[in-house]
Order: sequence, then C-alpha cells, then structure tokens
Amino acid sequence: MTTRRLFCGAMLLATAGALPLARAADAWPSRPLRIIVPFTGGSGADASARFYAEKMSPMLGQPIIVENRPGADGAIGIMAVKALPADGYTILQGSIGPMTVNPAINADLQYDPMRDFVPLTGYGRNMNVIIVSNESKLNSFAELLASGRASPAALNMGTFSPTLALTGAWLAKLAGAKFNNIPYKGQGQVMTEVIGNQLDFGMVDLGGASTLIRAGKVRALAVTGDKRHADFPSIPTVKESGIPEFSQYSWNAFYVRADTPAPIRAKLGEAIRTVMTSEATIRTLYAPKGSEGVPLTPAQMQELQQNEIARFRRVAAEVGMVAR
Repeated sequence: MTTRRLFCGAMLLATAGALPLARAADAWPSRPLRIIVPFTGGSGADASARFYAEKMSPMLGQPIIVENRPGADGAIGIMAVKALPADGYTILQGSIGPMTVNPAINADLQYDPMRDFVPLTGYGRNMNVIIVSNESKLNSFAELLASGRASPAALNMGTFSPTLALTGAWLAKLAGAKFNNIPYKGQGQVMTEVIGNQLDFGMVDLGGASTLIRAGKVRALAVTGDKRHADFPSIPTVKESGIPEFSQYSWNAFYVRADTPAPIRAKLGEAIRTVMTSEATIRTLYAPKGSEGVPLTPAQMQELQQNEIARFRRVAAEVGMVAR
C-alpha cells in the first residue's frame, strides 16, 4: 500500500471518529441543564449562579436549574458533579475554597480539582475587606495591627470559610500579630457579630459587605487587593498599610467534568463569556458588589488554579495549618 493510501486511510478513520462527537455537540443541549452550587441558597455564589442561569438559558435554548448541595467546605457538591456523566448537562460552580484551598489543607479529599474538572472560564473576582464595628476603638488597619501585636490576648477575627481562616492566619504571621479565628457558617453571621461589637474584626468578601459599608453600618479598615478598589477609593490596601507581601482575592469559575467533549465545553464557555462581558451584567451584577469578571481562557484559569494551590500549600505550611 502506498504512503498516500495509508495517509488517506488514516484521515478517513480520524474523520469517522470525530463525526459522532461533532453530531453529539450539534444536538446538545436537548434537555435542561443544571448548575450545582456547593454552598447554601442565598450565598453570593448562589446569587451569581442564578443570574448566569437566567441569562444563559435563552442562549442555549434550554432551562438551567440551580441546585444547592452545601456541606464539607464544598466537597459534597463537587462530589455530586463528579458522580454524574461528563455530558455537559451539569455545571459546577467552583470557587477558590473548594478548588484550591481544600487541596492545600485536606489530605483526604475524594476529588482532585485539577484532574477531575476543567474550567470553562472564571466569571468573578472579589477583594476581601477587613471590617470593624462603628463603636470599635480601632480606627485604622495600623491600629488593628498594633493592638494585635501588643495585646496579651489575641484579637477575635470572624471568618466564614477555610480560605478566609487561612488568609487571616497568614496575615497574622506576616504582621507578627495574634488573631483568634472564630468560624461562622456564613458572611451574614460575621457581619451581625461585627455590628454588635461581638468580634474585634471580621474578614469578609467586599461584595457581600459593600452595601453595609456604603450605608455606614460598619467601618472598613483595609482591602486585600493589589491596589485600592475603584468603587471604594478611600479604603487603603493591606499592602500599603504595612504588609507589602500580602494580597488576596476570592474568585469563582464554572467547571465541568474533565472528559466533557471539547465542542460542548466551547459552547458553554462562549455563553458564559457573553454574559460576563455584557454591559447589563457589569452594571447589575458586578458594580453593586465591587467585583469584576475574570475573562480567562480555560488554560489560563487552570494555570491560575495551579498557582493558587501551590501558594496556599506554602502558606498553610508557614502558619501550621498542615493537610489533615
């Protein structure tokens, strides 16, 4: 058999193998989709997922149902997606905690965020903010650090996720201060305790705290981004307030099973990016929360995720929060 015949035969086999995949992608979606959120209803992740579900549904021609599967720091919802077929009908709402922090501090995870799932794209990024009660004696981030260094007792810090607990421990180590983490189930509880002066301070998402900050219900001492937020220019960063090594963002991304067909992943990613970059989304979803879109390609998102896992493993080792 000639080389030309061998080449043509190989091309025919490759084309034949690709046809079922192409036809499956053309027929998709033929039934409703769902987004599994591994957190409670009413959370920021839940609200964002429902916003995207509503906007993406007419683009894909099918309803998109949002299901909440909270528990085990996001692992229950993630395992639910892992157990379902890789057919593009189930999307995972992933975030920094379950996709990068859990692998750094939990040695017994039943999922591998890098091997079991692939990002479609990031869709949101938010700074964290350090807040105190309006009645607090702490009027600046410098005063908070000074108190955390000088006080014989550790300052009580409210958080609502392992990510923020680890971030707070890292901040305390860099600052040479003493913080005692008080974990809560949700940001609303932290805010209530801060307002009631039951905590020395809280470390929370800026998006979730933005309404109360604007209303003057709490005092914001510092944000955790690389630079001041454009919507809150009067709030300094932790970096400029004495801890130049410190920077932290919370982020969210949509994922599917890693073996989901590439054409289906491409269609989903295109729909997400269309929603994320629209003026209506920026105006109604991002701007009120002081957040922003994350228009990264799947490869860029994977690189970010891998770098974050490595960073949190290093931080966990530095503060003694070793994998358990």
